[in-house]
Amino acid sequence: MAGRIKADDIATVKERASIEDVVRDHVTLRRAGSSLKGLCPFHDEKTPSFTVNPTTGYYKCYGCGEGGDVFSFLEKVEHLSFTEAVERLAVKVGVVLRYEEGGRREDAPSAGRRARLLEAHRVAQEFYAAYLLSAPAARAGRDFMRARGFDGAVATRFGVGFAPRGGEELARHLRGKGFSEDEVTLAGLVGRGSRGLYDRFRGRLVWPIRDITGDVVGFGARRIFDDDRIEAKYLNTSETPIYKKSTVLYGLDSAKKAIAASRSAVVVEGYTDVMACHLAGVETAVATCGTAFGVEHIKVLRRIMRDEADLAPARVIFTFDGDRAGQAAAMKAFKEDQRWASQSFVAVAPGGQDPCELRLNEGEDAVRALVEDAVPMFEFAVRTTISRFDLDSAEGRVEALRAAAPIIAGIRDEALRPEYTRTVAGWLGVEVEQVSDAVKRVGRGGGPRTHGPAQERYAEPSEAALEPSSSELAASLPAPNLRDPVVQAERQLLQCVLQFPSAIDPLELALIQPLDFTAPVHQEVFAAVAAVGETAGQSMSAWQAAVAAAGPAALHPHLVDLAVAPLPMLLDPLTGAPPARYVSALVSRVQEVSLRRQIADAMGMLRRLDTSADPDPARLRALSQSVQELQRQLAALRDREEA
Repeated sequence: MAGRIKADDIATVKERASIEDVVRDHVTLRRAGSSLKGLCPFHDEKTPSFTVNPTTGYYKCYGCGEGGDVFSFLEKVEHLSFTEAVERLAVKVGVVLRYEEGGRREDAPSAGRRARLLEAHRVAQEFYAAYLLSAPAARAGRDFMRARGFDGAVATRFGVGFAPRGGEELARHLRGKGFSEDEVTLAGLVGRGSRGLYDRFRGRLVWPIRDITGDVVGFGARRIFDDDRIEAKYLNTSETPIYKKSTVLYGLDSAKKAIAASRSAVVVEGYTDVMACHLAGVETAVATCGTAFGVEHIKVLRRIMRDEADLAPARVIFTFDGDRAGQAAAMKAFKEDQRWASQSFVAVAPGGQDPCELRLNEGEDAVRALVEDAVPMFEFAVRTTISRFDLDSAEGRVEALRAAAPIIAGIRDEALRPEYTRTVAGWLGVEVEQVSDAVKRVGRGGGPRTHGPAQERYAEPSEAALEPSSSELAASLPAPNLRDPVVQAERQLLQCVLQFPSAIDPLELALIQPLDFTAPVHQEVFAAVAAVGETAGQSMSAWQAAVAAAGPAALHPHLVDLAVAPLPMLLDPLTGAPPARYVSALVSRVQEVSLRRQIADAMGMLRRLDTSADPDPARLRALSQSVQELQRQLAALRDREEA
């Protein structure tokens, strides 16, 4: 069996992999000085605190404290082991990995379980797609697609396939490709019964469900034949190590660029609806996979569309059938509306048609118009709520008002409530004061209001955000006091050193020593940098790794933080680095504080010796000379600063 991946190959993968590109598969980023910012994928927030530094190859969230390199990001966001993260990136950047005992990936399937499961899904998707287009037995599937306006080219574009009715064809195909029984059953593609392996999907159209990076992780299968033993209209892959339906949105891999660019998303109910929308030019359409639209789906979309409280509102549009089930789904979505900073809308087609039916019956222009004419979620929720009551009677109007008041009271933007109060009063046919009083009563204590996460604001990293999380780190390296301006200056100097090592004059750094820093953690960081020395032709990632290896393990979170945190000043537009005068001023500040501290220590010792019962003349003379030399250095430093 193959051993661990060779260290040289890991370093090569890290150097070639762009942390910016990897993170952008999951988070929409915007430029902020030398760094990039976006909504954190590891906790829910309204204002971006997740920061990526492409130059150093590190990320840090100043909201939840998560940080690390490109490997740790993949480990956390996709729930991979370190080996799987390296292997996944190696494929993307074209590195053939070697293992300590000489094996290749095929020799160690157990070490790359995720990679094997993904490969099994890729092979299955190709098998299903080829079967749909060419097999005579798949004619019913082709007829179904044509009846909905989808030809072979469309099926190929979306990867749609057909599962043979026999029930064992895919299992045989996968075994023939070298996959074990355990792998294909763990993937959810095949089941194991008393007679051996059998296909999970039989006699159904199948849509590949892809994760945000484009890898197939599951399938959705639609009933075609009346004699299908399973009556459910749709079957979906059961949850597996690579597929969690609560976090996956069908079509997101294709839609994410359009969603990020337009800061809008359209949430539809089915796979054919996504296809119809994309073919009609609504390229922001996505759908859930066999489950209701929930909190985890919201988190995924918010990161992509930059649903941030301090930006102009983004726009999310839900399309629902006009039937009772569609109304119930819309009201469920409205309950989660407070989780968005964006504006939510609902689109319901005339006659309750879904986007697929609308495209087929009225054309692609009608699909685009459906999205463009969506009404605010608030309006849909109120109208749906009050439609249950008889508004022609006084009793019905009172009951409708009681039901609508909590919805108005739950509106995030308080400035909009008076306008909505007047609007609802008109719908109900009652006085504005009646609605206003009912809303106030709810606000004072009564009614069911929904609340989302607190509004979060991003600021410069706070002391609390930068405190180490592990007990080991807290015990061995106390957190720096960032309220101290001296410690802040030390921190900024180390940020420059770690983020722009090639732009720092080594002669300037030679003027200071680790003990010149006041914070113990800063002493350790500078000692590690000094031990490694100049970059000397090394890649940035190799130099960073060498610095991390030169210090204690407890230092690593601090190194990540310093390598990512933005500097509180504008970078030179020509070089992209901090101005030389800025760095020189920080070096001088660290020197000056160190010299003053040494002078104070020496003067204190002189006073203690001078007042002692039996002072040592030689020690007094040496201390006096030391003070004079330190004062001379301080004066020279001041002259250099003024020059």
